[in-house]
Amino acid sequence: MNLISKQFIRNIAPQLDLLNTVGGGSAQVMLRVDKGEQGVVVRVAAPSVRPENFHVVLNDSNLTVYCEYRHQPGDKLGAPLFSQTLALPLNLDLSRIDAIFEGHELRVRIPYKDPAAQQREIDITQR
Repeated sequence: MNLISKQFIRNIAPQLDLLNTVGGGSAQVMLRVDKGEQGVVVRVAAPSVRPENFHVVLNDSNLTVYCEYRHQPGDKLGAPLFSQTLALPLNLDLSRIDAIFEGHELRVRIPYKDPAAQQREIDITQR
């Protein structure tokens, strides 16, 4: 009686190999948040992860970055590698977030809001 199919083994083997890297342990994903004059850059570096396996989700003011490992793009089974949710401060312009993948690193850029556009005087009415 065969409890585990050959297809299952073919799909899971690359993920197990990634999680059991040479030297033992799992591959380490690095996350760094850099604050600059123009805004914030969230940098995520994950070894051996293709750009299409990264995901960036904005929900209200929470930014979630996650990635999964798939040996082949068509694999049905993926190994979750990393997930991080960041609560974004109010001074960031969430409508202008962009993400680029370059040189084995995902960069999510979030500019600051224009301070002049945020401040305005409120008219006072009398009754």
